[in-house]
Amino acid sequence: MFRKPRLKEGKAINIRASIIYSLAIGITILLGLLSRSSFVAPSSFVHLYVGDALWACLIYWGVCFLRPSLQVAAQALFALVFCFCIEFSQLYQAQWINDIRHTTLGGLILGFGFKVSDLFAYLIGVLLGAYLNICLVKKQLG
Repeated sequence: MFRKPRLKEGKAINIRASIIYSLAIGITILLGLLSRSSFVAPSSFVHLYVGDALWACLIYWGVCFLRPSLQVAAQALFALVFCFCIEFSQLYQAQWINDIRHTTLGGLILGFGFKVSDLFAYLIGVLLGAYLNICLVKKQLG
């Protein structure tokens, strides 16, 4: 009388993808916060570049979570364009957006000042996410 509903194969894959991408998001957030913590010297390579690469990787995982059916190249392109737009938005210095930037979350998301080096860090972060997605996630999902 009461039967357990069956998931279609596509829905089962999407649920697994959501779980995997959620874990990737969580791990990346933890690593990113660690890279900005007091455990890392403010002038170190990790603090200057790894945090930005991890932020871009986080954006990539977010795109994967929201659109798991897109091809990896499309996910990477969308994430990279988003990251570049955020970086170029730092050239805009109106008071209202600077007020947002000076909150903890606003600073983590929007950043403070435009740096060309950040664009390269974003490229590395998105490429790292895409590589991990191809090697680990897509193989798991079959």
